[in-house]
Amino acid sequence: MEKILKDAVGATTIKSMGRAGGGCISDGQSYDTDKGKFFVKINEQSGARQMFDGEKASLDAILATETIKVPRPGPVLDHPSGTGAIFIMEYLDLQGLGKHSAALGEQLARLHLHNIELGKRARKVEGRIGAHTSEGFINQYGFQTPTCCGYLPLDNTWSDDWVSFYTQQRLKMQIDMLEKKSSDKELREMWPLLEKRIPKLFEGSEITPSLLHGDLWGGNAGQLESCPVVYDPASFYGHHEFDLSIGAMFHSFSQAFHKAYHKLIPKATGFEGREKLYLLFHHLNHWNHFGSSYRGSSLSIMRGLVKD
Repeated sequence: MEKILKDAVGATTIKSMGRAGGGCISDGQSYDTDKGKFFVKINEQSGARQMFDGEKASLDAILATETIKVPRPGPVLDHPSGTGAIFIMEYLDLQGLGKHSAALGEQLARLHLHNIELGKRARKVEGRIGAHTSEGFINQYGFQTPTCCGYLPLDNTWSDDWVSFYTQQRLKMQIDMLEKKSSDKELREMWPLLEKRIPKLFEGSEITPSLLHGDLWGGNAGQLESCPVVYDPASFYGHHEFDLSIGAMFHSFSQAFHKAYHKLIPKATGFEGREKLYLLFHHLNHWNHFGSSYRGSSLSIMRGLVKD
């Protein structure tokens, strides 16, 4: 691994700093070199290249907004074993999120507002006679490449309609995977009822695409002495409310975080119902990743949404 890193970053000296957290999917190793400190994620499973390519694209996209700190991504390389991949990135000496919780809430809101503000400026410019510019505004839902929430790839094919995108390319995709594995009778019966209910949760809503982290819970956030940091993203452009859901699932963030976030983006009418709908994706995704221990919670959320 040392030789691969040397070649990739042009280093002449390198020293291992030991194993570091790579999450429950990949292994992590940290190195100190004459070109700086690097964190290397390693995964020898098939599909790792797609997973790391999506993570790199996500980090690049978040970095470009200049709203919230992420590790600066380096190259993604094929693993020398012939399967899997290696992802080299900036090493950050992270601590658990504490005093910067409110700052994280504010900065996450600014990330979500970034594309919305670009859209406002673009519409203002295009309203002038003879002017035509997009100002970098993304007016669809999706992403330029697949990303992985866990190790399962997400369908980020661009869509003009958020409700359709979320229904088909998030919830239905998870349910189809579960159907292939277990053919759960109650899940199969509940889904058509919920599918009909979903549009009602968005009545009166105007949703402009926001760049999302996509997998933001306590395990994917930390801090330096100077600022909060987020990492391991599974980004796409979608409804900003979605990014709060997995944090709520694990009660990851403090009242200060939520207060700071909603000071910039107040809760809209119907927030609570949509929060349950967005939470459902993560319970289904965990069911697909970790098995039937998440079956009960998934079906409970579905029952509640159908009944409301």
